[in-house]
Order: sequence, then structure tokens, then C-alpha cells
Amino acid sequence: MRIGELARVSGLSVPTLRFYEREGLLPSPTRSEGNYRHYSPAQVERALFIRRCRALALSLDELRALLAARDEQACEAVNTLIDRHLAHVQARRRELEALESELQALRARCEGQGDACGILERLATAPLANERPTDVHGRHERN
Repeated sequence: MRIGELARVSGLSVPTLRFYEREGLLPSPTRSEGNYRHYSPAQVERALFIRRCRALALSLDELRALLAARDEQACEAVNTLIDRHLAHVQARRRELEALESELQALRARCEGQGDACGILERLATAPLANERPTDVHGRHERN
């Protein structure tokens, strides 16, 4: 199977597949005489596994750990990783709920009438409930 077909079957883009190869997550395929990539059924299955893990918002480091645990059939390591990821997701959900409340309160300050915008005034003059910079996409803690 060539890379375009693997992309179609796996739901991953060709650049993403190449990235996973460079990162060592997807083993390099054999090459034809014309230098086309040829993927084995095992590589197709691994690409699908990777896509499913990424759909769960697992980081590349977590994915590497899962792939290693999968190769070793190490369920305890997998459980630990998933428990840690679940705790991360729960913490992010709480942070996003707090952010949602803050944005709703901020939005309630302005109805778009008059000369002064209540939102801009609040942002310029008063501290918000959560002054900590945040990335709504989240970052995984390095352990």
C-alpha cells in the first residue's frame, strides 16, 4: 500500500504520516524501485492505532509510551498512563469551565451600547478571577 492509500484508509494526512515516520512512531516503510513507500498491513494497523490515540488527545510522549507498552504487553504501564491522562483531562475541564464562567461574566458587562465598552474597561482596569495565562488546548505535564 502506498502513502496516499494509507492516508485514505487511516484518516491521517500524508504530511502527518511522514511526520510520524520522522518521529519514529511509524516504522519507515520499504521502498519500491521508483522510491515509493510501501506499507505493510502491520504498519497500516499501527497508523490506525496512532490515529485513535491522538483522537484521545494523547501527547506524542504518551503515544510513544503506549506503543512501547503495547509491544511489551505491559497493561500496568498503560493503566498508569491512561490514569494520568484522565487526571490531566479532568483538570483541563475544570480550567475550561472556570474560563467559560469568566468569559460569560465579562460578556455580561457590555451590551454594545454607548461610548464605553464594559468588556474593554474591565480588561484594562481590573484583575480577572483567573489571572494565570492559559492555553485552551492544554499542555501535558512532563513527568
